[in-house]
Amino acid sequence: MWPLVPTLLLLSALFLRPVDSFARSQDKSGSDKAGRPAKQDKNADAPTTRLKIRITGNDKPISNANVYVRFSVSGGFLRKDKLAELDLKTNEDGSVKVPDLPRGKVLIQVIAKGWHTYGKWHDIDGDEQNIDIKLEPPPHWY
Repeated sequence: MWPLVPTLLLLSALFLRPVDSFARSQDKSGSDKAGRPAKQDKNADAPTTRLKIRITGNDKPISNANVYVRFSVSGGFLRKDKLAELDLKTNEDGSVKVPDLPRGKVLIQVIAKGWHTYGKWHDIDGDEQNIDIKLEPPPHWY
């Protein structure tokens, strides 16, 4: 038990010290003592896109389909990018409006009862974008 306490204190001092010194090294103008601009979260200033997805099958809208939208977000564990996910459902018109997304590659997956599952990466650019997805009927099992 006794060696565990000094080890925990040492580890907490190592992890808390850089954060504390970084906070003190910035002045109110947003730059550090060397005059360099402070690091900012790149998603805070990243341009976003409003996305509308329309799901059809046999030229008819598919309601109540599960739509999963996955996109990359920075600042995960050890400052690596991670995937964020939105789980949505289509309305009676077969469409779903996705809240603001960062531009770039987005994985869209659609699961609907009685239809073949869909999944594909899409490039998102522009302020607003519409994506039409046509689902295929499932394969027949004999």
